[in-house]
Amino acid sequence: MLAARTTAFLRGVAIVALLFAAGCESMPVQEMSVARQSITAAKEAGAEEYAAEVLLAAEESLHSAEKYLNSRNYAVARREALEAKAQAIDALRRSEASRAEEN
Repeated sequence: MLAARTTAFLRGVAIVALLFAAGCESMPVQEMSVARQSITAAKEAGAEEYAAEVLLAAEESLHSAEKYLNSRNYAVARREALEAKAQAIDALRRSEASRAEEN
């Protein structure tokens, strides 16, 4: 009987530990930094002129990521930062393609 209680207790502890670990999302510091750098690179490539809409979407996603980061919703902040990065890279590529067509 004691063994059954011990096993049940250990299972309960394991479940609580798993739930706690799943709820402890780390801050998306790296993702935020890369998103900011990607937006800067896109601007330097002329995205404000050649891919303004895509660049604006990237900036909006980054702003959204910052909002979620401040509210400690790290999973959504990470997702928004990754989206901002992808949009910024798209803006960069479009800018480079447009500039290449001009030359």
